[in-house]
Amino acid sequence: MTAKTERTGDGVILYDDALLDHADPGLFEPPATADAAPSVIGGRGAAWMLKHGKDEWVLRHYRRGGLPGRFVRDRYLWIGLDVSRPWWEWHLLDSLYKEGLPVPQAVAARVQRRGLLYKGDLITRRIPAAHNLAERLAAGGDIPWNAVGRCLRRFHEAGVCHADLNANNILLDRAGQVYLIDFDRGTRRREGAWRGANLARLKRSLEKLSDEDAFNVKAWSALLEGYGRLQ
Repeated sequence: MTAKTERTGDGVILYDDALLDHADPGLFEPPATADAAPSVIGGRGAAWMLKHGKDEWVLRHYRRGGLPGRFVRDRYLWIGLDVSRPWWEWHLLDSLYKEGLPVPQAVAARVQRRGLLYKGDLITRRIPAAHNLAERLAAGGDIPWNAVGRCLRRFHEAGVCHADLNANNILLDRAGQVYLIDFDRGTRRREGAWRGANLARLKRSLEKLSDEDAFNVKAWSALLEGYGRLQ
């Protein structure tokens, strides 16, 4: 695999040449029919499922959240290609995937610059038959909290700080394998207080979504027990 970049008419595309033969701007345009590209709502905006041969990909357009998002939905200040959000996340995902951490594989990223602003997109491989924790809690099924905790510990031991660790960004597949997704603004850090802050953020997210039957002290204790074990 080699990371390649190609300039297009209005931007630059970064891609994995083991997954793509060339940079095609059309990859970043969702098909017109909903059946061809069902949208998946989560986080700040929409993502779309794309078919690519026998493979399935997820296309995400970068959108702002909070108050700034009301005025500038998908534009960011340009301070350089290497620190643009799509470039940064693509390279972070690529390094984590190569290290064997459970993340989606990065396929391609695009940055389109206009003056002092830019917008961007990211394509990753879809994790088959996986649902996020929010969906699992809503369905009321059993959740392997211990495995979730072990997964989080693996990322923290690798120095990975997820900027938005919440129930929507933790996936479980049918086999109970746990994955983390959406590494926008994610960083790698030395050990520190950020680990506890990461877990506290997740706990608040789960408490907002759950009732006493679905998420309780016992469930959180199981997660922390798993977190205390290294795989």
